[in-house]
Amino acid sequence: MRGVFSQWLARACQADERIIVLTGDHGYSLFDDVRRECPEQYLNAGVAEQNLIGVAAGLAKGGFRPIAYGLGAFIPIRVLEQIKLDICYENLPVLLIGDGAGVVYSTLGTSHQCAEDIAALRALPNISILSPADDHEMSACLNEALHTTGPCYLRIGKADRGTVHEQNVQLQGGRLLSVRTGAGPLVWIATGSMVQAALTMAQQWPNSDIWSAPVIKPLDIDHVVAICRSHRAVIVLEEHSIYGGLGSAIAEIASEHAPTWVCRIGIRDRFSEKCGSYSYLLAEHGLDTPGITAQVHAFLKRMNCRPAVAA
Repeated sequence: MRGVFSQWLARACQADERIIVLTGDHGYSLFDDVRRECPEQYLNAGVAEQNLIGVAAGLAKGGFRPIAYGLGAFIPIRVLEQIKLDICYENLPVLLIGDGAGVVYSTLGTSHQCAEDIAALRALPNISILSPADDHEMSACLNEALHTTGPCYLRIGKADRGTVHEQNVQLQGGRLLSVRTGAGPLVWIATGSMVQAALTMAQQWPNSDIWSAPVIKPLDIDHVVAICRSHRAVIVLEEHSIYGGLGSAIAEIASEHAPTWVCRIGIRDRFSEKCGSYSYLLAEHGLDTPGITAQVHAFLKRMNCRPAVAA
């Protein structure tokens, strides 16, 4: 997905001189094409993310289309107040990119891991939240973000977990995207890196539906309600805290409009205990295949609903 983002960024800058890319001292090859093709549209604000957001807000008020890039632990978490007051309060067209969200930066510890960005931003008025799962969703999300008239946050998690869709997709408001169809009572709703996990899990529940949520806010309430009403149990997977993320959003909609069983699988109310590889931390937080399997079985046992499991 980062490759798609890098190429899109260079094309967007060439097509629209109003686009200004701002980074917080990220010097790696992600921005090489932009620096080479459109050097006047690239600004390294240094290790000063609060100032970066203020500059982005000023550029937006001056008629530019700023794209502010940082690691998720820094944009949006470190600069939440600036996003709230400088961007959301003014309803400015600033695209915020939070890279490495979740526990991707596993070896760098809690300071660089980000499992609360969706929760923090969902409560802010005016901002939309996007969370692509593969290259196709990334392209669709970037095109959507470019035409958004207000603030937008694009969350990038583990970028190389494989292709989810066989062809290009289009976003239709906040509707979910179908990944796999089934006729069973169980449905999976996942976002970002966890859509691949849902595909893996569906091998154990072969008749279940899988939906991807590239748009976290605003969700299409009617579409979510229809999905909830047509299934007895909804499993939500996300590499994010179980509090305030996609699982919370689905549960809130279901409780108000289509009461059903909703199982939220994500990072529990805890920090990572140890540093290690990405796969190690997924296992530590119960987001690997054995961990998710155990949580789903426990959930189905509680609700006394046991869809057929593959032999």
